[in-house]
Amino acid sequence: MADLADLTIAAAGAGLRAGEFSAVELLAAVARRASVTESHLHAFLTLDRDGAYAAAEAADAALKEGNDLGPLQGIPLAVKDNMCTRGIETTCGSQILAGYRPPYDATAVRRLREAGAVVVGKTNLDEYAMGSSTENSAFGPTRNPWDTDRVPGGSSGGSAAAVAVGSALGALGSDTGGSIRQPAALCGIVGLKPTYGLVSRYGLVAFASSLDQIGPFGRTVEDAALLLDGILGFDPNDATSYRGEVPAITRSLGAGVAGLRIGVVAELLDEGIDSQVTAATETMLDQLAAAGAEVVEVSLPSAEYGLSAYYLNAPAECSANLARFDGVRYGLRVDGATTEEMMARSRAAGFGPEVTRRILLGTYALSAGYYDAFYGQAQRVRTLIRQDFDAAYEQVDVLVSPTTPTTAFRIGEKTDDPLTMYLSDVCTILSNLAGHPGISLPIGVDSKGLPIGLQVMAPALGEEMLFRVAAAVEDLAGFDRRPALATSEVSPP
Repeated sequence: MADLADLTIAAAGAGLRAGEFSAVELLAAVARRASVTESHLHAFLTLDRDGAYAAAEAADAALKEGNDLGPLQGIPLAVKDNMCTRGIETTCGSQILAGYRPPYDATAVRRLREAGAVVVGKTNLDEYAMGSSTENSAFGPTRNPWDTDRVPGGSSGGSAAAVAVGSALGALGSDTGGSIRQPAALCGIVGLKPTYGLVSRYGLVAFASSLDQIGPFGRTVEDAALLLDGILGFDPNDATSYRGEVPAITRSLGAGVAGLRIGVVAELLDEGIDSQVTAATETMLDQLAAAGAEVVEVSLPSAEYGLSAYYLNAPAECSANLARFDGVRYGLRVDGATTEEMMARSRAAGFGPEVTRRILLGTYALSAGYYDAFYGQAQRVRTLIRQDFDAAYEQVDVLVSPTTPTTAFRIGEKTDDPLTMYLSDVCTILSNLAGHPGISLPIGVDSKGLPIGLQVMAPALGEEMLFRVAAAVEDLAGFDRRPALATSEVSPP
């Protein structure tokens, strides 16, 4: 039998129901994989061995009794460590929350558990999800499984690396400006940011509340669809949760692209994009055209202002959201002579440099005399971007672009130049500003053997069409490579 850690979610679910192996055996295979890969990657901050085995045993018992809870039952999954997990440490990759154990599960996590999934642990991230490389974690960086001298992307780099090597069959991440799609691209897997409000944010520790969205990582488009199906839906605990009918996620996966109009975003396939990324994207566009799609160039005129608007909107919201971490109610407390001194000392000791930078930037943008010039103007640009998307979707069914300007860069290469680091998200932030869904999937590798990702975007609640096109791209790309580190051998390469 092949190593169970190499299965997709769909294949593992079929095997469990056919009695080919048990959920406990599946979990054991994933645990063996983690025991080999973790010393190389540091994808996890916490592994919940006891809780995972108890959940796997419960899944086996339920299936034996004929109680089938759906396709996630018995599947080992990982959760980004900015989502609350009852009784399990939730740090957000920050010293200020080290040791914090929430008294409840985030809604998305609860829905995984109710579906019979096995949560194996919490994955590493850039502190408070602020970063594009998972180098900003207070607990050390995660490394890319394709080349451990390189970053896995961020901020959900731990989740992406875990799925890429098989120390989880799927995972949840959060995406504020590309934090699911960008690491998915750099790690050669599938990552989805759903429509804003489609998945509850309750229990997700907020970075920028109007931009944050929980979404899935999988090895295939189908796996990502199964995960999304398991966590979406209205939640009264989230005031921004979508109340209407949810999209049919898996219905059109095999429908192909014949007769569809696919728009190529001109501003996202321009200078600044690596030539090999551009070439792979253009090759896929040719394949889509050959498969019956009409491929046309589309302009988003306000796209050039997206990065500036994002880095005013997001820090402004984070400066308000992170004010709650004050040393009074939970988390790190450093004593001081006064309450104000205690708060200042706790924050100085607990927050890393990138979080501090964004809090300061956001506080400045919201300050008296600057609010209209900075935050107010950024909000107006955000409206223009949404209008550009609306106009584009009157012409086409979906939009496509590279997911990232380059493939994975070396650890430390961009840490001293924040602007260069921020440019890593130039292709992904627009969907967050508009609240629309976007998915990244691998379409090839560059000359160094590093994965290249293609991004597919759709209008709000357009997940059915998004997955339809993504599945066709996946079939055309035929990407079946795995990193050499994806092994359960004692001595990995």
